[in-house]
Amino acid sequence: MSDSAITYTLYIQADPDRVWQALTDPALTRRYWGLSFETDWAVGSTMDWVERGARTSDPEQVVLDCVPDRLLSYTWHTFTPQWAAAVGIGEELRAELAGERRTKVTYEIEPVGDALARLTILHEGFEPGGTLIGMCGRAWPMLASSLKTLLETGAPLPEPGDGTEQGYGGHEAYETRQTRGTGEPGGETGETGGS
Repeated sequence: MSDSAITYTLYIQADPDRVWQALTDPALTRRYWGLSFETDWAVGSTMDWVERGARTSDPEQVVLDCVPDRLLSYTWHTFTPQWAAAVGIGEELRAELAGERRTKVTYEIEPVGDALARLTILHEGFEPGGTLIGMCGRAWPMLASSLKTLLETGAPLPEPGDGTEQGYGGHEAYETRQTRGTGEPGGETGETGGS
């Protein structure tokens, strides 16, 4: 993790088309991430993020690149009051996140032999030392692990401290649960790495 980007690479026992489906199919994203995207995945199309009953819409939430089974890139979502209320984020933290510049995520999918796919996640454009990079730096390893577990076993990781098979949930929601009651908006910064 640099001061403005997170890179995470993992190997998944699945075909690239199945990894692609996990990144784009609402039925799958809800299982491991707790949210869905409403878009046609055409370059330039807007994306609505639907999480915990809140819809986040913004003309700057767009698909940047889309090559099925190989490459997907989009801008990160807008931090609206409706989103914050749905995921349990306080107004002070929401305003801090909203004050940072918009980031983007890129996924590269590569076949590795006959039975594996390499998924590289690049989340970049963060404010150096900002709040969002700290939150996402802790969340991406769990989120990527839940995607991998879902594709390899048929069930996502349970949410931390939860015995159900509900998906991991959004990175911000996880961060809130981890720091609730501490008065800290972020907590420790973890390094990301491959698995």
